[in-house]
Amino acid sequence: MSGDGGRVPEVHVLTPGDHFSPRTGSAIPTVVDGLCAALPAGTTPRPRVAVADGTYPDRYASADVIGYPLAVARPADRYVDALAGRLGLPRPGVRRTLAPTVAEQDAWPAGAVLAHNAPQLVPLVHERHAAVLYAHNLLLRTYTPREADRVLGRAAAIVCVSGDLAEQTAVHLPAALRSRLRVVPNGVDTTRFTPRADPARGERLRVVFVGRMIRDKGADVLLDALALLDRDDVEVTLVGSQNFDAAASLSPFEREVAQKAAALGDRVRLVPFRPRAEVADLYREADVVVVPSRWAEPFALTVMEGMASGVPVVASAIGGIPEVMGDAGVRVRPDDPADLAAALTALADDEMLRRTVGRGCRLHAEARDWAWARGRLDAVLAEVAGLSPRPVG
Repeated sequence: MSGDGGRVPEVHVLTPGDHFSPRTGSAIPTVVDGLCAALPAGTTPRPRVAVADGTYPDRYASADVIGYPLAVARPADRYVDALAGRLGLPRPGVRRTLAPTVAEQDAWPAGAVLAHNAPQLVPLVHERHAAVLYAHNLLLRTYTPREADRVLGRAAAIVCVSGDLAEQTAVHLPAALRSRLRVVPNGVDTTRFTPRADPARGERLRVVFVGRMIRDKGADVLLDALALLDRDDVEVTLVGSQNFDAAASLSPFEREVAQKAAALGDRVRLVPFRPRAEVADLYREADVVVVPSRWAEPFALTVMEGMASGVPVVASAIGGIPEVMGDAGVRVRPDDPADLAAALTALADDEMLRRTVGRGCRLHAEARDWAWARGRLDAVLAEVAGLSPRPVG
């Protein structure tokens, strides 16, 4: 199953319709690009990514693209699939949309097919390949252990992006499949996300939030914390839109955030979604990065990107975020503006503390770059291909 270079040939299958492009802020393409770009130049065989025809043409250069015609989901699919799942039957709607992603798999070199967030793709992968479910979220919430066993029975491994997610996933698996769980944490590009040359802050402490403008991400919690501070030497920049479209009309939550921002005057700046190529500069301009999630995020890429930028990251202690942060950064209680305000006050009032925490964040990120994450994935791929005698944890 190994290629000419001794590596396991790998095909990453994105969610149908997702883009493999720096123009999107979607997490899964970012992760796949990071893992592929971490391979040494000239690596053979090159990784490949299955991407639907008609998606953004400016694609990452880290992998070769396998195009396929997109099968559009039907309105009734979700209901039919939900009923089929309850009856213990295959879910026909999602399998129909996934089938084109692997339609040409007989022509692929025998290797590993990594099904990103797609449990129902695993049964569609032919026996000549090792099928790996790559979970970025809790995917089996609606699955009984019996259905999980039937769908994932031939999965060579179930990769989760954090230990917290692996623990949540294990609850939905039969005992026989739990031993196939592996953790491959995401990394970060420490050459793109770098500290600015002069770490000194200006008259105002510049606090930055980057993320989708949805309630789960907690941008409103940051604004509530700023209102509690009631000081003019702290300003907040909120970067993001509900989805990855700066021109889209505002959602009710975005209008709520805009109203709160207007009440805080020039202490708040709203910036719509920006492509990933511009995000590093936004982090670099920050004095503090805040990740105020209400949602138990399996892995928050923004935490690592802020850390790599050499500034303190203040983030909610929920889901996989504490695991991502390790001993670096500042943890706060989720959905608690007062606790967040206290953390910002400490950083605003003590410049030495701010710089010390920022240096610690950068060191933490440097030890967990994409090359480090790639090594964890390579160990899993070697194991499923029978090239490693030892299991990987």
